[in-house]
Order: sequence, then C-alpha cells, then structure tokens
Amino acid sequence: MLDILRKRRSVRKYMDKEIDPETIELLMEAALRAPSSRGIKPWRFVFVTDKALLEKLSKAKSTGSGFLKGARLGIVVCADENESDVWIEDCSIASIILQLAGLSLGLGSCWIQIRNRMYSSDMSSEEYIRSNLDLPKTMRVESIISFGYSDEESSSRSSIPKDDLDYHKIKSIC
Repeated sequence: MLDILRKRRSVRKYMDKEIDPETIELLMEAALRAPSSRGIKPWRFVFVTDKALLEKLSKAKSTGSGFLKGARLGIVVCADENESDVWIEDCSIASIILQLAGLSLGLGSCWIQIRNRMYSSDMSSEEYIRSNLDLPKTMRVESIISFGYSDEESSSRSSIPKDDLDYHKIKSIC
C-alpha cells in the first residue's frame, strides 16, 4: 500500500487510449467496496466514458476541471443527502479509494472538487452536473474523478521532501 501512496499524484494530461471494460468493472467493484459510516452507503457513482459528455462536465467550474475533457473516464461521486449525515465523508473516502485502485490498475487520476463550487454566478457546479446527468435534487455531488493513462512525466516520490515534513503535525505517544 505504501508503494501505491508513494506513486500517487494528480494527473491532468491523458493519452488518447481507451480504458478497457474489465478495468472499468474493477473500478466499479472498488467503488462499491469503499467503507461507509455505519454501513449506510449513501454514495452513488456515475461512470462517464462518452467524450461529448466528459467535455460538458469539464466546464462544471471556471477553473480546475478543464482537463476532464482529455480523460477517458470520469466518475461522478455523489450521494443522497437524506440517507446519511456524513455523506460528504463517505464520498471523500470512496473518491480516494477509486484513485488508489485506478493507480494499481495503471491509470492516472485527479480529483475535481464540485461541492461548494460555482459553474456561473447564478448556478452551482452541483446544479450544472445534476442537470447534465438528470440527477434528482436530493443527489449531492461531491467530486468528479478523472481517469486515463497518464501522458505526463512521472516523478516518483519514494521519500517525503524535507520541506514537506512537519513533525509538529505528528505526535507519538508510546
């Protein structure tokens, strides 16, 4: 697991290469195996491979989502807010599970924050996505995860740079 964490990074540029259906099925399984508070599992996952729809979704906010149009898969992570008071946490956990599973399958990925972001001055990113995917109003959108085969130079982080170390954030009591 630490090897996966050491290799994980945000990928925003993807090769023009299809993701095979078996790999997508494995990502579906990973999503459904994500832990959930009290086992409620309020999350829902919308797997999008249609290029035209990925391009539409890439416009969900003014910055930080444009690279979705170059991905071969976008997974919209959402939940029915009436099913659980911790849907945000459950969706966040599922999102990182998906990213780690994707990396283990040879895919690059990047989190796109949607909740509390704006599409325009009078429409939230969530409303924009709900309208494009025909989701009910009770469905809250936490994030979109872009996936594809990385077309970026990878710089593996086998160690944590000293500048990133802050031992004041870690306390050990033995």
